[in-house]
Amino acid sequence: MPKKQSKKTFLNFPKPKHEVDFYLLFSVLAILAFGMIMVLTAGSVRGYSATQNSFHYAIQQGKWVILGGIGAFIMTRIPYHFLKKFAGIGIVITYILLFLVLSSDMAIESQGVARWLNIGPIGIQPSEIAKLTLVLFLANYCAQYFVKSIKDVILPVIVVLPILALVYKQPDLGTTMVLLLTTAAILWQTGVATGWFLLAIPVLGVPLAYLVYNTPYQWNRILAWLDPWQYYSGLGYQIVNAEIAFGSGGIFGVGLGRSMQKFGYLPETYTDMIFALVGEELGLIGTLLLICLFVFCYGRGFYIARQCSDFFGRFLAFGLTFSLAIQTAINLSVVTGVLPVTGITLPLISYGGSSLIITLMEIGILLNISRYCKISSPKLPFFSTRQIEGET
Repeated sequence: MPKKQSKKTFLNFPKPKHEVDFYLLFSVLAILAFGMIMVLTAGSVRGYSATQNSFHYAIQQGKWVILGGIGAFIMTRIPYHFLKKFAGIGIVITYILLFLVLSSDMAIESQGVARWLNIGPIGIQPSEIAKLTLVLFLANYCAQYFVKSIKDVILPVIVVLPILALVYKQPDLGTTMVLLLTTAAILWQTGVATGWFLLAIPVLGVPLAYLVYNTPYQWNRILAWLDPWQYYSGLGYQIVNAEIAFGSGGIFGVGLGRSMQKFGYLPETYTDMIFALVGEELGLIGTLLLICLFVFCYGRGFYIARQCSDFFGRFLAFGLTFSLAIQTAINLSVVTGVLPVTGITLPLISYGGSSLIITLMEIGILLNISRYCKISSPKLPFFSTRQIEGET
């Protein structure tokens, strides 16, 4: 009996009920494959121009997929309860990295902004790490202290506000909004009255609007968003060419690999604006297919959060899913002209190392949580669940 009990526990954490959720895994792999194809076609012209290799960006993306996949696999194997131990240290590391971006020689500046750090041969983006560590901290805090009133959120707000300020200072308004909305969404799942969140809208919104108005390039982006064709040769150039891309694609698209916008007309075709290239090459059908995959993926994430039996796992799954969902929504809204331009990537699709690796690790945590939930999912043929079923 003692031996059997020891097999059922790992570092005193519960034994998984089954293997990872097939539906979430399938949707993520489908989106990832979609993204690899689009990075290949979107970055082919720029890759050949810069390195004489049309496959340059696709190869780099593939390397990051492998690294992120390894990280995701590790996250599925370590019991998610163990991550509680890293909630505090994760925030401290995030503070340090964000300070270094603003004050260190290791900072990498690109297009007038400093958002990356050079640590030896590795370049990292601390704001992407903040998306994970902030959710982990808030999930641990809300589960541990049973937040019920406005007084209970004072400490997490004090911890989160400097992170928001440091990310905004880079400047990175898009990621700041993702972090802010994710924080609000997690705290909204607690017992705090909804009225406090309604009050927070003008309390935070008015100072933010003042900052944007008094920051020339951000205010000019809003003006260009309101009438992009008036600013076609300047700040409206990106929005206008995205509209042209969607218009050229029509319903069925011009064909995979046949985009004209990637020949220097639309900036950032393989990063922030890659969804416009999807619209041009694959048309309305391609964009709707991708959106459906995202909806299914995030819907499954919220389902896993709802089915989780403990508060920490529930908050963690909800926070990670919401963070990815709101980032996706903002990117799609920017590319389609619903929101002003912000430099924010499309998860699992856009080219980028830090974003892709952190996203895959977050997906790995979600898959980990799914192993402990009572969910309906077919068995995966390449995983063995016999031992788990036999012991539980």
